[in-house]
Amino acid sequence: MTTPQLKLYNTLTRQKQDFRPIDPANVRMYVCGPTVYDFAHIGNARPVIVFDLLFRLLRHVYGAGHVTYVRNITDVDDKINARALRDFPDLPLNEAIRRVTEKTETQFLSDARALGALEPTIQPRATDNIDQMQTLIAELIARNHAYNASGEVLFDVKSMPDYGQLSGRNLEDNLAGARIAVEAHKKNPADFVLWKQSSDSEPGWDSPWGRGRPGWHIECSAMSERYLGQTFDIHGGGLDLIFPHHENEIAQSRCAHGTHAMANVWMHNGFLQVEGQKMSKSLGNFVTINDLLETGAMGGRAWSGDVLRLAMLMTHYREPIDFSVRRLEEAEAKLRDWQRAARGAELSGGDAPDPSVAGELADDLNFHRASVALDFIARKAGRDEGNAKHCLAATLRFLGFGLDSLITSDDGWQEPPHIASAIAARLAALNTKDFARADSIRNDLASQGITLMDYKDESGQRQTKWEMKR
Repeated sequence: MTTPQLKLYNTLTRQKQDFRPIDPANVRMYVCGPTVYDFAHIGNARPVIVFDLLFRLLRHVYGAGHVTYVRNITDVDDKINARALRDFPDLPLNEAIRRVTEKTETQFLSDARALGALEPTIQPRATDNIDQMQTLIAELIARNHAYNASGEVLFDVKSMPDYGQLSGRNLEDNLAGARIAVEAHKKNPADFVLWKQSSDSEPGWDSPWGRGRPGWHIECSAMSERYLGQTFDIHGGGLDLIFPHHENEIAQSRCAHGTHAMANVWMHNGFLQVEGQKMSKSLGNFVTINDLLETGAMGGRAWSGDVLRLAMLMTHYREPIDFSVRRLEEAEAKLRDWQRAARGAELSGGDAPDPSVAGELADDLNFHRASVALDFIARKAGRDEGNAKHCLAATLRFLGFGLDSLITSDDGWQEPPHIASAIAARLAALNTKDFARADSIRNDLASQGITLMDYKDESGQRQTKWEMKR
């Protein structure tokens, strides 16, 4: 079987280009993970899903054993540190932080699994890499790219002539907008912190520059080097991380190692809105992944992880997305169609996805065209043509929709629980001639875009089918 040539949009070069790994036997990708201070919101779900899809595609092209995916856990954060000191003052700092973050980290990992995401190869915690951060900072000082001032170690941005390539921001523009008077200890207002001093009342670690804690940007530079090397293939994250986080990662890593690149390809997913508005707690539209999976945060009902995954992928990863109840309903209807068409297929562990779908995804994760190809396969599967049903099932599993238990079960695809229970209640009402109750249930489902169709089965019993309006 021929494998497709991947083309990926590189934020650094601002163009789509053929992907050529440094070592095809060890393709390496790093993605910025969550800060585990609170439950992950729906915007955090987008990079989880996008880069899981890329991880799956890389494994398909190069082999599952030849791809290393690192997604970090950020547990060094001033809010986390302060809570650790407050709640567990008698414990060593790392252990106190672990106590504070274990619930939110566990919840994030559970949410990611529910979204169909494979576990990354490595998931390092920042607190387990303090030594690596200090080593990197010492190297930057030795190479005259960093300096100690007023208890802080700062990166000297003017020591890097091409600083700003990723974001396209001119250094002089950054300097012009900085508050020089507030940060007079800096050589340049745009210099950023590598290590900051901790007072006796603040959490901190011992270091050659005094007791303190790392800056945000140094964490990913240290962890990516430790697990992937000084230069690797792909670095991913949200669009909001391009500046300053990813820009400063590049500066630290390149200047510490004297390399031409930190990562050869930089990929960023677009922003997310909720029902046409920027998500914020002040607007009352702040929604966590867990809210959508467990409660009626959107549309008055819980949604399956498969539906959330498809709703995210229906918009190209680089485009902005408006996450809405209507989008969730459209994703649920589409997923139901695919599941029904795949019913009865039997899969083995090595079944490959359809080449047409993989080929479309190879063009910068073009899921829209991949879904069109999947629709074509589903229509063939519905007509029971050749091995289309088996091919559809294998492709759905490859895409991360977790359909194995539904596909191989005796009764195939099943209605979402809230629809199945509503239909059962309506049939019971009809059988007892409680037509007002039956009409009320029908109208309630109709308000959700669900149309009911009654019919008699072979034994003459009343049954009901339903469709979601597109």
